[in-house]
Amino acid sequence: MRKPTTFLIAVLGAILISALPACERQSMPGQPVNLSDHQPNAGTPAESLPATETKTFSGTIGDSNDLQMKLVRTGSDLSGSYSYLKIGKPITLKGTIDKDANIELAEFDASGAQTGMFKGRWDASDPSAVRIEGNWSRPNGAKSTKFSLSEEPISFSGGLELTAKRVRESDNKLKSDIDALYPQLSGSTDARVVKFNSLVKGLVFKKIGEFKKGLVAIAAEEEQPPSDSDMRSDLSVGYSVALANDDLVSVGFSISGYSRGAAHPNSYTEAINYDLKNGQPLKLAELFQPTAAYLKVLSAYCIDDLKKQAKAQGAAAAPTENWIQTGAAPKPANYRSWTVTRKGLAITFDPYQVGPYAAGPQYVTIPYATLKEIIKVEGPLGQFVK
Repeated sequence: MRKPTTFLIAVLGAILISALPACERQSMPGQPVNLSDHQPNAGTPAESLPATETKTFSGTIGDSNDLQMKLVRTGSDLSGSYSYLKIGKPITLKGTIDKDANIELAEFDASGAQTGMFKGRWDASDPSAVRIEGNWSRPNGAKSTKFSLSEEPISFSGGLELTAKRVRESDNKLKSDIDALYPQLSGSTDARVVKFNSLVKGLVFKKIGEFKKGLVAIAAEEEQPPSDSDMRSDLSVGYSVALANDDLVSVGFSISGYSRGAAHPNSYTEAINYDLKNGQPLKLAELFQPTAAYLKVLSAYCIDDLKKQAKAQGAAAAPTENWIQTGAAPKPANYRSWTVTRKGLAITFDPYQVGPYAAGPQYVTIPYATLKEIIKVEGPLGQFVK
């Protein structure tokens, strides 16, 4: 007969041995957790577990166009939150999606009380971006309002998130208003994340500083104080996420500034392309092989595409061929505003660059298939051509 003490020791030893593999799979503190590294529960076939996906959306509810939503989909279950950029306070969401892609999302306030309901359709017909459209209403169906959401190209692991920050200032003495939005990474204190946040914030606050300096200079030259005039100056900064994942973050900024008395605002774009894996801002040349004449390739495609766009517009304000040839010539200054997207390398040409102010900015997206021969395969664009 086995002694009780010996039996107990044997059982405890077996438990400890069986637990060792699970301990070895735990992430070290501070490291992002890759969900793909975790194995399904013992005895549960992997194919029977519902897939989990996280998506970030932006869009509108009624007249409000500054809505951001994050949803986690696991099988038929949906959960997440949304917020308005003007407010920033997250509102909890819980709901379902049926076999016909119809969704219902109930929203709840901080106390747990239901405050609204989203009913719509999950449209995945475009594989690059899901759309959700439908109606929002009070829980009882009152105050029904249309909403529309488009998926943003954001796919982080390890708890990283891209959140919006806002700066709003009004100066009645200088008759000016500032409204600036910019993105910040949250969920990690990694030095690479901190550097990105500092880079973005530095760009935005530099623009604000330049705007204020200009206002002071204008006020010093005016014969009467600006407070005696009803006209106001303003600065607006917005952004659009072109791509954001564990390898890189690509963000385009639209900047519009108006000074009292000017004929029209001064509008232009800038971009920050950041190698998140290595913690460094990216230069356009770093996307291509060292010996590649990449500017010539970009220029040839853009000139041809801009001409097609001008022909399709057929308006007097459309860019002329001479303007296009000059503004899209293979010069570094012409290709300073670029972003990385899932579909291709996106180039923005500011007003006056390839056409008159009335034509507005012009956009060209160069497919990666066109750039395949000159892309640096081990670089940031390699993920799109392998």
